[in-house]
Amino acid sequence: MSTPMSSATEAGTLRLATAGSVDDGKSTLVGRLLHDSKSVLADQLESISRTGTPDLALLTDGLRAEREQGITIDVAYRYFATPRRRFILADTPGHVQYTRNMVTGASTAELTIILVDARNGVVEQTRRHAAIAALLRVPHLVLAVNKMDLVGYEEAVFAATAEEFTAYATELGVPRVTAIPVSALAGDNIVDPSAHMDWYGGPTVLEHLETVPVAAAAPDTPARFPVQYVIRHDESRYYAGQLASGTLRVGDPITVHPSGRTSTIAALDVLGTAVDAARAGESLTARLADELDVARGDLLAPSTGPAPSVTRDIRGAVCHLADEPLVVGQRVLLRHTTRTVKAIVRSLADADRLTANDLGHVVLRTAEPVVVDDYAEIRWTGAFLLLDPADGTTLTAGMAELPR
Repeated sequence: MSTPMSSATEAGTLRLATAGSVDDGKSTLVGRLLHDSKSVLADQLESISRTGTPDLALLTDGLRAEREQGITIDVAYRYFATPRRRFILADTPGHVQYTRNMVTGASTAELTIILVDARNGVVEQTRRHAAIAALLRVPHLVLAVNKMDLVGYEEAVFAATAEEFTAYATELGVPRVTAIPVSALAGDNIVDPSAHMDWYGGPTVLEHLETVPVAAAAPDTPARFPVQYVIRHDESRYYAGQLASGTLRVGDPITVHPSGRTSTIAALDVLGTAVDAARAGESLTARLADELDVARGDLLAPSTGPAPSVTRDIRGAVCHLADEPLVVGQRVLLRHTTRTVKAIVRSLADADRLTANDLGHVVLRTAEPVVVDDYAEIRWTGAFLLLDPADGTTLTAGMAELPR
């Protein structure tokens, strides 16, 4: 590995998700990652070592039902850090009936690790997980070919699996796959390089996680600032929220959407300190040079460069999450950034309904204009949820697709 940075903040925070079929060793890989990176507290280590050898899967399989059945059901979130970077890890379920949980965990991830059992290779659930990662436009995809110890650490087994998976991912539009041969149980290529696979010259899992670029390092993305709260102070208005993408600077000309009114950024404040610029992921308050009618749900974007689309017709790829089906003609609430509007399901591609865990495409008509980007271009302003108007239950997760 290269020389560690002096602070975990220097490389930013990486959000990642793991996925894999049942019994592929996903929870063991996560447990090994936490254990070997010294991210496990002494009392946790003791609780999973009462029978002698630590059962690393128990570090993530926190639900009683999971421990009894030996599978991952819920999304288990873990927070850890190394000297080089902080991590937020979502360990997602492998069973097909919990596909919707993978969508939840991977929706905010910048990297997804998909595990396969070296003995079984690429199976149907592997393809489904790859399709979801591609649908969600997760920027970085890692294939971890696990249980290499059970196939004699054979290079040919790894190469065949990596080739098949990469070919399928390429068909889905994934630009690049990083394939790593591992044994989570034995610790090969998780944190430390394996002594059993000298034919592999790539990074370990942790080394790759520590060095992969994160979205905050991409300032060229157009700035998008959804207004969450309006603050009145000293006869001025300040607009609070989290910068979804790009960079905002004092002096930037901006447009308020959907009204189309224009102004200039007069001041920015991050954590109580005046700054000249704010970057994606930072929570801030902004003051404009002009007194405009701006409310929660409006979006501030640069007046120059690519503009978001203001529309009442939303098309998108979706994963249905609720047990009750989504049907054509159904009235829903569409939640997008800080804005919630009424909508109706106009059509579903090649279906009249979507049931739990189904992937599909939807066309919606909203009661009010929505300011949206193509999900492939800006994930945070391209994502939306469909809610039940009666009780606010989440029905469907969607990714907007704008006409090219």
